[in-house]
Amino acid sequence: MSAQRTYRTEAIVLRRTEFGEADRIVTFYTPGHGKLRALAKGVRRPKSKLSGYVELFTHSSLLMAHGRNLDVVTQGEVLHTFLPLKSDLHRSGCAFYVVELVSRSTVEHMENHPLFDLLLMTLDHLCHTEDTELLLRYFEVNLLQCLGYRPNLYRCINCNILLQPTAHSFSPSGGGILCPACAGAEPLVRPISVDAIKVLRLFQGADYATASKVRIRRPLTSELEQVLRGYIEHLLERRIQSAAWLDRLKQGTEARPPAAAEP
Repeated sequence: MSAQRTYRTEAIVLRRTEFGEADRIVTFYTPGHGKLRALAKGVRRPKSKLSGYVELFTHSSLLMAHGRNLDVVTQGEVLHTFLPLKSDLHRSGCAFYVVELVSRSTVEHMENHPLFDLLLMTLDHLCHTEDTELLLRYFEVNLLQCLGYRPNLYRCINCNILLQPTAHSFSPSGGGILCPACAGAEPLVRPISVDAIKVLRLFQGADYATASKVRIRRPLTSELEQVLRGYIEHLLERRIQSAAWLDRLKQGTEARPPAAAEP
């Protein structure tokens, strides 16, 4: 196989689809090629050497061959298995949510190295953090930043006045905060507290090591979740499928993955 037809890349598995009798089409996220789909031939056979490289959430170094319609996975080396994400139901639900957001919010073959780094960091910390809610909120804020949808948290998006330390409103359609005088200027706004604004500002500017030191009480966690999910779903123009399953896991009403858990 000629060198011109092959390339090596790190890759994280976002989703898999069965193809033919023994193959799978795998969606990866990579640092240099963004999201891409590739064919893993024979991977569903019991003795396939490729099966470990295309497990959900797995981080691998892959050798790929350019194909006419889809590139083909030819060799690989597993870098991180992230086993707790596959054995712990709650952590698995969080991981499904994270990879679905990346899959839904990106197009194929558009490089976004910061997003790859954010995804890798998030999956790594999901394996051992006790505060998965804080990690998910940090991921959402920085996902928006990587995609160019960083919300305006310092000035009113309507009148441009510098925001004062008081309760305001968040507008998903406007991508930021409205002061009390302008709260009626955008449709479907939701209230946002001073503490929620402070946490979002911190998450926009801090690394995870700093952000993880914050202790957030449950009501504020719920407020942040509603604000960020509402904004993301507005941008995606669709509900986040895995979010409903994750909600049921948190409520203790879901005991196993749904039939179509892969995003």
